[in-house]
Amino acid sequence: MKQAEKQLIGSVEYHKAGQEYFDKRGLKRYAGTWSLWALGVGAVIAGDFSGWNLGVGQGGFGGFLLALTIATVMYAGLCFSIAEMSAALPHTGGAYSFGRTTMGPWGGYITGLAENMEYIITTAVVCYFTGGYLQNIFATPDAWQPIWWLGLYVIFAGLNIVGVEESFRFIVGITFIALLILTIFYISALPHFSWDLLWNIEPQPGQTRFLPNGWEGVGAALPFAIWLYLAIEQLPLAAEESHDVSRDMPRGLIWGLVTLVITGVLITFLNTGIGGGAAYFGSLTEEPLLDGFKHTLGVSSAKVLGMVAIAGLIASFHAIIFAYGRNIYSLSRAGYFPHWLSLTHGSRKTPHIALIGGSVLGFSVLMILFLVDPNGSGTFGGVILNMAVFGAVIAYLMQMVAYIILKRKFQHLERPYKSPLGEFGAWVALGIAAIVLVLLFNNPAFRPGIIGIALWFLGGLVYFAVYGRKMLVYSPEEAFAIQHSKGAGL
Repeated sequence: MKQAEKQLIGSVEYHKAGQEYFDKRGLKRYAGTWSLWALGVGAVIAGDFSGWNLGVGQGGFGGFLLALTIATVMYAGLCFSIAEMSAALPHTGGAYSFGRTTMGPWGGYITGLAENMEYIITTAVVCYFTGGYLQNIFATPDAWQPIWWLGLYVIFAGLNIVGVEESFRFIVGITFIALLILTIFYISALPHFSWDLLWNIEPQPGQTRFLPNGWEGVGAALPFAIWLYLAIEQLPLAAEESHDVSRDMPRGLIWGLVTLVITGVLITFLNTGIGGGAAYFGSLTEEPLLDGFKHTLGVSSAKVLGMVAIAGLIASFHAIIFAYGRNIYSLSRAGYFPHWLSLTHGSRKTPHIALIGGSVLGFSVLMILFLVDPNGSGTFGGVILNMAVFGAVIAYLMQMVAYIILKRKFQHLERPYKSPLGEFGAWVALGIAAIVLVLLFNNPAFRPGIIGIALWFLGGLVYFAVYGRKMLVYSPEEAFAIQHSKGAGL
């Protein structure tokens, strides 16, 4: 771009892009309320299939139940706040656009970068657990894990590239299949359920069966309780592909959260209260639903249902690939990430470069962890799950700060939907997210992964300080933010 096309605003530099720039970066509208509901539920539903149960091992069933209650309160405040912001700021940037409008370019970038890490690592977590299911079903050796991971990324990044209509139709169908599988499990588990099995973890000296590892166990269980909701907040990333954002986005978010509360509570009780109980499901398996089916329906039936049960993991994998594709696309279109990442496919109008780039990065994270510790030392799933939560809670903190600023300084902004919890809900969610961020560093088993993801975050900040801040473009999010910040007196 020519020097004359540049404009310095504060510490950042904008480039005026022509219409041709945006013509190469167009999206197609398709999503309605049901599509958004399915995208939100589908993105999270893998949490009911794998990962959550490791929190029972950290805190005992009572500790995990308390952690789940805290996580539910946080997501209620988060989702209602995001519902209000998404209707008022209807851009595909989602969290980044909330931060950008209220806190300037640095606030937008920090929020977007944290969410980017969250979604890329989350797909890696889901890919890891899906590979575990496939390994268990087909009895393949551990050395085959990277082959499963590569195949999953190629297939589902490819499906996202095919087209937004096909992508949303797939996510609606696969989400309903996942919910059906969960329903079959709930019904099959009821005759086998025992209240006593929930409390069969031996308590540490001086502790109780309700909290066998004390209050410290509750803190250690929090990231795994968050896993039952993590990524529901991705829905605003589909804003520019939605027909009626102000109506459909809040409905999709709230209905999605209600669905996940119900499935999360049921899986927590019914999966833990069968077979080997909390002592087994808390630490001895990374495929709790598959092992649950083996107990309730027998090994042969479980293998068949296990294949179908992978639908839940695939739903999340596919939906979160969609999320990081749109996250990378929006940050790149605005210049925070390299511009070429936001190019969209000519006829399909999907951000194919962003989807491929995010997939390569997610697969690379898995391979690095695999090469460092191929057997995972029994903590592979926990390490990478905690890494995803690290990015998530930073993004949550930033979004709640954005909401509070929006309420106080952007009264002129039209709000088609208002959170019934208001600032109070945002403050509660912010406080819980801050506590979780601190607690993530407490567990020595997962700390190396947290340090690694923290270094990734710091590296991203250095990139923006040195280069990215000089390459910004007046994208819809940026133009909107600049215009409305004047109305807020900023």
